[in-house]
Amino acid sequence: MTTKWNQGFGGIKSPHYDNEPDFRRPILYIPPEKGQRLFRRLEFLYGAKRAREIMPELLRLMKVHHAHKRQEWVNEEKSFVPEERFSERDMILITYGDIIRTEEGSPLAALANFLKALRRRAPVFNTIHILPFFPYSSDRGFSVVDYRQVDPALGSWRDIEDIGSDFRLMFDGVFNHASSKSVPFQEMLGGNPDYEDFAITFESKDELTPEQRKILRRPRTSDILTQFYSLNGPLWAWTTFSPDQIDLNYRNPRVLLSVIEMLLLYVRRGAGIIRLDAVTYLWWESGSTGANLEQTHEIIKLFRDVLDVAAPRVALVTETNVPYEENISYFGDGTDEAQMVYNFSLPPLVLHAFYRQDASYLTRWAENIAYPSERTTYLNILDTHDGIGLPGIKGILPEEEMDFLISSARQHGACISYWGTDESSKAPYEINSTWYSALNLDSVNEDRSFQVKRFVASRSIALALKGIPGIYLHGFIGSRSDIQLALRTGVKRDVNRSIIDETQLTRAIVEPGSKLHHIIDRLGRLLEIRVRHESFHPNGAQRVLSLGPDVFALMRISPSDSMHILAITNVTERRSRIEISCGELGFVESQWYDLVAGRGLVVRDGKLAVELEPYDVLWLAPFSEIERSIESQGNSV
Repeated sequence: MTTKWNQGFGGIKSPHYDNEPDFRRPILYIPPEKGQRLFRRLEFLYGAKRAREIMPELLRLMKVHHAHKRQEWVNEEKSFVPEERFSERDMILITYGDIIRTEEGSPLAALANFLKALRRRAPVFNTIHILPFFPYSSDRGFSVVDYRQVDPALGSWRDIEDIGSDFRLMFDGVFNHASSKSVPFQEMLGGNPDYEDFAITFESKDELTPEQRKILRRPRTSDILTQFYSLNGPLWAWTTFSPDQIDLNYRNPRVLLSVIEMLLLYVRRGAGIIRLDAVTYLWWESGSTGANLEQTHEIIKLFRDVLDVAAPRVALVTETNVPYEENISYFGDGTDEAQMVYNFSLPPLVLHAFYRQDASYLTRWAENIAYPSERTTYLNILDTHDGIGLPGIKGILPEEEMDFLISSARQHGACISYWGTDESSKAPYEINSTWYSALNLDSVNEDRSFQVKRFVASRSIALALKGIPGIYLHGFIGSRSDIQLALRTGVKRDVNRSIIDETQLTRAIVEPGSKLHHIIDRLGRLLEIRVRHESFHPNGAQRVLSLGPDVFALMRISPSDSMHILAITNVTERRSRIEISCGELGFVESQWYDLVAGRGLVVRDGKLAVELEPYDVLWLAPFSEIERSIESQGNSV
């Protein structure tokens, strides 16, 4: 069995892989138990007979990938410890490849220039997630025409590699669907037998019954079936997201093999993390909801098994904007599926806390967050390139609180996107707004520094919570919603996707008095503390403290149990006073030091009294630990 859909990849430049495979090197050794696991995955999907036919090609792809690998990297991978994949130093900046523009050079080169300027002011991000940078026909990159190439309008593979020389890279695996203009789909329409069954198709629109349509779960309101004309007559393609986005047919094993080949190509191109976009809808069965099916989880587990053998340092992150319990199911058992899952419940709960000026719902949810193993963690985001998703709080916020959240967002100028195919099934799916605009009204006469303080306070929660922080570029620089852009394009999500001038952005970073300068001063300080303090290690313990509705508070503890930070955020615009007993803190410490403000606090009568100004953020460390840290640094000099 061969895969013809991925021919024509360009040259590869990587510090760990050679352009061409060297078959004189030792062939990849696949332990028998690993091989048996791969086979069982294929058997679950296709049955034993087909699995035996598919298995040799899967192993071949893995072995060819290994033949590109340099020996020093092979040796280094042998010492890799999966539990040590992430640390407190990990911080992800999320951006489109062309969100920054310049009159000279490519957009990706402009992005590289901005990242260098940002490093001089806030050297905290070690990972850059570049949203789909491939040629595309719609949906801002998520309708991929050619998975193998960089969109020439953005730049080249060399530009990607240049950014990768300074940062770990996170790529998008848009493996649920492809553009209707993609070569495989066009070849399928033309009757090419090599591309037969590339997509899920029907001979008649009526093959999908009203009952089947009714139970489908959809993130969009367009029709699930889109008509196309092929050499053999009309057909209707399954289109979960839009008429231009054709769902791949994973019932065809050649599609699966093709995607695994792309997965390994992205590794050779420098991807350290691969985001599985819209992976919830990877497999469809007649009579099902089309979401979160067993086969979908099995495919992700297969991807994980392939990478564990062929590229063990590469992590998978699943993007599944679904209710919380379904979302965390993509961790598998903690060792066999995604290493990282988007924490989609967090953004709307934080926004609700700031709108209500009451952190009660956020606190109750955080008390029960599940972390299956030390090999898994959350990607803690507040906003994305799409907006602020709402499915993650289903069952967490009561309906009246959800209504309050949506009405408050509308008052802040946000748009609301819905899912469902008819009026009876439509439900709010997403708040479309920049994070800064969602928090700060244009119509009120507030001091800019006060709005920035509110903005940074909200961000502090995602920084302190156990997991890896991910910040979308517009959410980092405090952009306001671009309503004019959305009016021009007719796309609500575009309020959070406006293009930024490189010169103006770079100037604002260093210009005293600018909003961005103010944000970097406040937010940058939190970021720098976070990446330096082992208490924020994703494998460290976390205890959420219920100290009253005004604050969100938690204790973070390093994996060694030797360092602690008490993180407290005032979610209100009023002064607040709280008292914390030593019993609540879990140990006795007479003096604490606020790493943010640089001031000390003293425990009196067994209680730590804390005075908070509006939207204050306090990260308190026991002074005895501060002293030990100073001594250890002095001894190492």
